[in-house]
Amino acid sequence: MANIMVVDDENDILELMAETLTLWGHKPVTVLEGEEALDKFQEATIDLVLTDLRLPKIDGVALLDKMKKLDSSVEVILFTGYPEVTSAIDAMKNGAYDYLVKPVDLNELKLKIERALEKKNTGKSLKTLKGLNWAIIISIPIWLMLGILLAYLIGR
Repeated sequence: MANIMVVDDENDILELMAETLTLWGHKPVTVLEGEEALDKFQEATIDLVLTDLRLPKIDGVALLDKMKKLDSSVEVILFTGYPEVTSAIDAMKNGAYDYLVKPVDLNELKLKIERALEKKNTGKSLKTLKGLNWAIIISIPIWLMLGILLAYLIGR
């Protein structure tokens, strides 16, 4: 179960997305605008963000940029009813996981959500493994020194 934030300025879309995400076993966090999304993002643990590109005050790309600065591991999928090649390119350059056009195909969305969450979880696993590697590398000289010291003390 993942905490998935949905940001859209249309209540109907928020309700539909919340119901759909709940059916898929996730916990939706719905927000009507970008500033409120940033506040909630800082208060809660969010695994994935689904946001409309066109929002009042803060657009989806600016929201993506601000969220990535707060948590570089968060995955963001942008969607819009006004597809433009430049906005898709901007979104991907700023770190969006993907970009969808409204009306969103729910099967495609489900697949993209699963892949984005998989990517995020893989990143967490890699960080853990890197930490374990460093712990082993650091501890080897300590164990060698203890072994040498013990051998010296026993040999006396």
